Amino acid sequence: MPLSREIVNVQVGQAGNQVGENFWEMLLAEHGLDRTGQFKGSDPQQMQRTGVYFTEVEYGGTTRYVPRSVQVDLEAGVCDRLRSGPLGSLFRPDTFMTADSGAGNNWAKGYYTEGAELVDSVLDVVRRQTEACETLQGFQIVHSLGGGTGAGLGCLLLSKLREEYPDRMLATFSILPSPKVSETVVEPYNSLLAVNQLIDNGDLTICIDNEALYNICQRTLKIKTPGFENLNNLISRVMCGVSTSLRFPGQLNGDLRKIGVNLIPFPRLHFLMPAYAPFFGTGASAYEKNNCSELTKALFDKQNMLVAVEPRHGRYLTAAVIYRGDIASREADVSVRDLQTKNPQHFVEWIPDKISVSLVTVPPVGQKRAATALLNSTSIQELFHRNLVAFAAMFKRRAFLHWYTGEGMDAMEFSEAESNTQDLIAEYQQYQEAEAFEDEEEFEESTNGVNGAEEEEESEQ
Repeated sequence: MPLSREIVNVQVGQAGNQVGENFWEMLLAEHGLDRTGQFKGSDPQQMQRTGVYFTEVEYGGTTRYVPRSVQVDLEAGVCDRLRSGPLGSLFRPDTFMTADSGAGNNWAKGYYTEGAELVDSVLDVVRRQTEACETLQGFQIVHSLGGGTGAGLGCLLLSKLREEYPDRMLATFSILPSPKVSETVVEPYNSLLAVNQLIDNGDLTICIDNEALYNICQRTLKIKTPGFENLNNLISRVMCGVSTSLRFPGQLNGDLRKIGVNLIPFPRLHFLMPAYAPFFGTGASAYEKNNCSELTKALFDKQNMLVAVEPRHGRYLTAAVIYRGDIASREADVSVRDLQTKNPQHFVEWIPDKISVSLVTVPPVGQKRAATALLNSTSIQELFHRNLVAFAAMFKRRAFLHWYTGEGMDAMEFSEAESNTQDLIAEYQQYQEAEAFEDEEEFEESTNGVNGAEEEEESEQ
């Protein structure tokens, strides 16, 4: 088997573990593995890069594939259910890390008190997983930003991993709360404090918005009252799509670092919007064309994006498109070029090759063709702005603050998180309005202006 660049998966909190369970179910199906981790498939391509997410184990004369994953929660409920469920025998028993107290939807409990007590034992398990890797490419954290464990402990883990593995990629699948489908009152606090940490410690943050998930389920899939199972299914599909180019051989394939290098023009602007196509309602698939250009168009349509923003209000800085199935590279290049030619106003002109393309011949289970995109668009500032407005309304009155300060937090941290998010929104806006320079003279004038202003400031000081 060729050398795989390994990823360690860490799923944190109730939502993280529920999404993770769904994700592993899909991975097993795509790699032809059964629920005990034994290969039952027929396509040799399925086995070529299983090492990215699985460790090969010889036991009793048979070969098993064990997920390289750590399941963490401050309550034992979800992990116990996972352990006793259909996938219970798939995971290593020592990778379930739980406490009894719970975080009570409080970011400070997850980050400062209850989570801080558990984090060292979690890191020990992560270390054991990484030491068994030959060429570790990075970590993938699955968590929700609305609760206490996913947001608080998830961010604490992220900062500890950044300290210990500074040269490895840290990717997160972060589920952001939505005021329309809110479960707890303090979600704006938890998510803004978490975003503040993600700005500094993450390399790739793939944002998933609950509001967009509900919209896709209701409008496109025609599910009147979507449950968590439906939402988790959508997230897992996107996670599998994003990781396709890492897990299967194909053209222009990459690893987490290549994805990052092509998508992140500035280190703070690493918040990506995922999109997936095709989404079909029941029985609608027989009436769809589903060719390459249709897939490409659908990926840049807001109805297929997993973040509820209006992409036309912003501009795309960069994008990565991963096609799956029998799609020719010329066909993919032409449809991507056409899209940019027809909609130049939606793309910044100062980055020449904005869209990177990957082709994988292995389609998702049950589909002939599909595509996933990661979009770095300035319109994502709407998501942060929405969150900021809800946060500011409560923070102005210092509502619920005593729950956080009672865990040892300082109210200044809330002000810092607020101003850091405001700065992030301003940066997105700045690059949205930036124009390409007509000629070298104009560029030199502008840089001289900047340098001159800096020199003046220094001389004044």
